[in-house]
Amino acid sequence: MIRKDDALLVVIDVQEKLLPHIAEHERVTAQIQKLIDGFLIAGAPALATEQYRKGLGPTHPALIDSLTRNHPESFAPIEKMTFGCCAHPPFLEAIERLGRSQVVLSGIEAHVCVLQTALQLRALGRETYIVADAISSRDPRNVEIALRRMEQEGVRWTSVEMSVFEMLHESGTPAFKAWSQRIR
Repeated sequence: MIRKDDALLVVIDVQEKLLPHIAEHERVTAQIQKLIDGFLIAGAPALATEQYRKGLGPTHPALIDSLTRNHPESFAPIEKMTFGCCAHPPFLEAIERLGRSQVVLSGIEAHVCVLQTALQLRALGRETYIVADAISSRDPRNVEIALRRMEQEGVRWTSVEMSVFEMLHESGTPAFKAWSQRIR
C-alpha cells in the first residue's frame, strides 16, 4: 500500500519540446496533473525532473502550476543530463532530504528515463511504484515493454486513482472530499 507519510511522487521529464511527440500526450499530461493534485491533497511531497532543459525546454506549465501550488517560492525542477534520475547526485540528495521510503514514478519516456530511474531506485532498495496510466513514450509499444521490464525487476504497478485512494485511506475526511471533487 502507498502511504501518504512514506510516499514521494516524482514527475520525470514532462517537457514542452518533447511532449508533442509523445503518444497520447494530452491524456498523459492530464493524468499526471491529477496525480500531482492527489498527492498535494493527501499531503505527500512531489518532485519534478528535467532532462537537458536547454534542448527539451521546461516542464509543461500546467504541471508546474500544480507542483508549485503549495510552495511556489521554493519549488524548482531538478535539471539533469543522466537518463536515470538516481545517477544525478542532486536528485538522490532531494530524496534523502525528504526521507520517504516509497517512490511513485510518472512521466516520460517510459522506456528510457522512467525505466532507468525505477531500476536504479530498486537497486537502492527503495519501494518503487510506477503509475501505469501516467507514463508514456513516443511509441506506445515501448511503454508496454518498459512496464513488463519494471515488473520483472520488482517495481509495483499502480494507477492515478489507486495511488491516491491508498494514501487517503478513508472517506469522510476533508482530503477525501477534495479528491472526490477533483475526479468528478
